[in-house]
Amino acid sequence: MSTGNLRRRLHHADVDGRKNEHVDITNVDSLDEPLLGRSSYDNGGSEVYNPRRQDLWDDDDRKKELLHWSFLFSNLIAQWAQWLANIIASSGSIFGRLFPFSSDNETGNPVYLSPLQEERLDNLRRRLQISFDGSRIEHQDALRQLWKLAYPSREIPPLKSELWKEMGWQGTDPSTDFRGGGYISLENLIFFARNYPGSFQMLLNKVQGQRSDWEYPFAVAGINISFMLIQMLDLQSTVPSSKSGVRFVELLGRDENAFDHLYCVAFRMLDAQWLVKRASYMEFNEVMKSTRTQLERELVLEDVLAVKDLPSYTMLDK
Repeated sequence: MSTGNLRRRLHHADVDGRKNEHVDITNVDSLDEPLLGRSSYDNGGSEVYNPRRQDLWDDDDRKKELLHWSFLFSNLIAQWAQWLANIIASSGSIFGRLFPFSSDNETGNPVYLSPLQEERLDNLRRRLQISFDGSRIEHQDALRQLWKLAYPSREIPPLKSELWKEMGWQGTDPSTDFRGGGYISLENLIFFARNYPGSFQMLLNKVQGQRSDWEYPFAVAGINISFMLIQMLDLQSTVPSSKSGVRFVELLGRDENAFDHLYCVAFRMLDAQWLVKRASYMEFNEVMKSTRTQLERELVLEDVLAVKDLPSYTMLDK
């Protein structure tokens, strides 16, 4: 007696297997006889009762039902697991805020802000929300002011000019380079030029050390530093949770310009890393990463109570 092969296949209508699951029973080989025993019609077509055949059908039905409920149960477990994973992974979720998970750069402890720290952090966040808009007069004036600080003896060029490339903008129109940096990155460059003109001019004109034939563009590098600091200090979170972010809030409570001073330290540090590594333009991201790592290490030193206490602050020249 030849028997066929019985296959049960689980079909998924979506990648999570949440819908349209069913058991498909197909006969691979052609069957010469009934799968679970012969059906004979004797005595004028009446079916002969076979108790063994009935038991086999009952067993198969029970197996189908058990398999069906097993699929449903496993589906339910998978959906709950996915739901829980989404809650944990989603940014700003209630679960994540109530039960924060700590990483190597996280404190794992709740952070409490003083009224002064909260006020200054809110002010800084408002600055972060301002995008650079080349059509706004005050933003145009800020660009002209930066040029005047960079090149005091030279005439200010039109807002679209090849001369802007000399400062390290990628094109003739600086407004196209801000992107994620926002208006605060322009404010950072102006603060650097005003408060540490010696270091600003040294980095702008690349007068120190053995330089690469393909140097990093000064202005665009400044925008990248602003963006890096925003990420490193966790400034887009409700309350900073990283060690660097928590320490920065402490510094901000003592100095409302802590972010701008830290920007100047980071820029000077990046240039020092650039020279040590003898880097060229294609290695800019690597230098940026090492700069961030060093800055994070210095920020969490116990004796750092202000930006001026950072070891790398001594490299800045006013």
